[in-house]
Amino acid sequence: MNTEVLISELNFKAIRSSGPGGQHVNKTASKVEVSFDLEASQALSETEKERLRNKLSSKISSEGNITLQCGETRSQHRNKAIVIERMVELLQKNLKVTKPRKKTKPSRGAIERRLKSKKENAFKKSNRKPPKIE
Repeated sequence: MNTEVLISELNFKAIRSSGPGGQHVNKTASKVEVSFDLEASQALSETEKERLRNKLSSKISSEGNITLQCGETRSQHRNKAIVIERMVELLQKNLKVTKPRKKTKPSRGAIERRLKSKKENAFKKSNRKPPKIE
């Protein structure tokens, strides 16, 4: 994945944001929405695109776009930086190939320690009961 090319392919749109800002918020478009066209991207190889299609299927629109937005701060520039960082992080996280988990068995010592502690607890709790009168 080429990050510089990817950032140049992002499409930005500024929209009016809710939240803090008073009357200022009614006049400025400080919320930033970024969309990334996965299919038309030159920054990703075909295998990377396929991996993202599988992992991010719930986040991809019917047109093949991934859309994120940020309106956390009152500054459009800061929101733009935050949303770029999130998009790059999302793509990098979902491009990683996870190692398959190897099934392991607990060692004999671990099994014995567990059974020993279970017996000790059972003995401790049985001693708390009142004695049976016959």
